[in-house]
Amino acid sequence: MTQQGRPTRRAVGRGIASAGAVLALAAAGALAATALASAAPRALTARILAPAARTLSGPLPARVARTVSVNDTGHLERIHASGNILVEAGKISGTLPGTATVRLNVGPETVTASFTIKPHGGGSIVGAGSAKIGSPGRYTSFSGTLSVTGGTGRFAHAHGAGKLYGVIERRYDLLTVQTREGTLHY
Repeated sequence: MTQQGRPTRRAVGRGIASAGAVLALAAAGALAATALASAAPRALTARILAPAARTLSGPLPARVARTVSVNDTGHLERIHASGNILVEAGKISGTLPGTATVRLNVGPETVTASFTIKPHGGGSIVGAGSAKIGSPGRYTSFSGTLSVTGGTGRFAHAHGAGKLYGVIERRYDLLTVQTREGTLHY
């Protein structure tokens, strides 16, 4: 301050700087309140920008796994047959409707299978099963278990197990197969 009671240029500058700091703090508080109010749109924006964020800031947190109880029925027809090996394909209905391709090895007492299921909506599920033949003949029935070992798309980390039942009509090699009490994690 000068002798006449008037502030010096330096004191005025300090006052302006202090007022600026107060305004900055107030603006930051208002910005924080706005940010809290807009958390939902930010979450949506984060999802949209997630692929870019992954490359910039490392991996995203693990996604939440889903679990479903599976009860499906497939009606498949022979695509190829060679000796004990049958390759069948067709539609499946139930929990995961779509299409399936199954490779069966039909032995005298057991049936082993590998399968690929393509549910509507994309991705695929792969696995294998084994079963005991219950009644041989024209209508060969079998029952056993299956396990899911992987997949693609939304089922890339799929795993699970279930009971497997089926009947092969041997004249035309038509396969009816059922999965019951299955659990699929993906």
